[in-house]
Amino acid sequence: MKTKIAVYGSGTIGACQATLTSGNGYPTVVIGHSEAGLNRCRAVISQNWDDLIKEGLAAPSNKAGAMALLTITNDPSALAGSGMVFEAVAEDAFVKKRVYDQITAHCGTDAVIASTTSSINADVLAGLLENPSRFLVAHPFQPVHMLPLVEVVCHEQTSDKTVQTVCALLAKLHREVVVLKKSVPGFLVNRLAQTLFRESIYLIEQGVAAAEDIDRAVKYAVGMRYASIGLLEYYDAVGFDLESTIARNVYPDLCGATEIQQTTLDGIASGKTGQTAGIGLYDWSKKDPDDFRRRKQSPYFSGVRDWEIPG
Repeated sequence: MKTKIAVYGSGTIGACQATLTSGNGYPTVVIGHSEAGLNRCRAVISQNWDDLIKEGLAAPSNKAGAMALLTITNDPSALAGSGMVFEAVAEDAFVKKRVYDQITAHCGTDAVIASTTSSINADVLAGLLENPSRFLVAHPFQPVHMLPLVEVVCHEQTSDKTVQTVCALLAKLHREVVVLKKSVPGFLVNRLAQTLFRESIYLIEQGVAAAEDIDRAVKYAVGMRYASIGLLEYYDAVGFDLESTIARNVYPDLCGATEIQQTTLDGIASGKTGQTAGIGLYDWSKKDPDDFRRRKQSPYFSGVRDWEIPG
């Protein structure tokens, strides 16, 4: 029997994390805080499996086997016996502190805790729990059960044993791991993403290009290029001389905003805040949600073939 894993948080990240661990044969307990949240969690996990089955990557028996490994509950005492806990609750240090206290109460002071936070400094969170040497950040990306990368972020007191334990588990889950030796705002991926978001909003505001054309440029040039070779491999391949010439021409004109941009502020003020609201940069009433969900997952389908799927 594989080690029991816990996921504290029944939102989308928690549900997809649980899909991944149970889908690789690990008994998994998900802790939520409301019946409505638990029902949504079950629905997300079930939909994840239905999508995999539709793509021919799993069978109904695999779904049944994985679901049988799941316990989804509001009772924190179900944490007992978990060898590792993924914390996936709200981005609020006070909320996380209460969760860490619950984990310690039911799992002891040696249970490894990995936060899925995308924005809170690892050193800040480490200060919220007993024996911080067992804590680090393991930041995944959506869809969590399919996108392979996880950012492991250490803090000053993270033990080598904790890093080894977390990285070994992630490797078994067929994850690609990058380890940050210290915490910085946004870690790696979100720092890179924010530069693209900021520049893209700036280009829209300057009347240079529409959202559709910016997305087309990313999908069919930036995204495809860096899916096969690394960003810095490309930098080296172009060479420092040419890159420095391009930089001299482009750097002075890049967006340098240090505050939230007007397009985003206007969207928040008007309620046009994106997909959930039905409109943001795009009118989502004109998009097929099933098609979007499939496109969001499609680059990662092949990785599921390496899962140790039960059933």
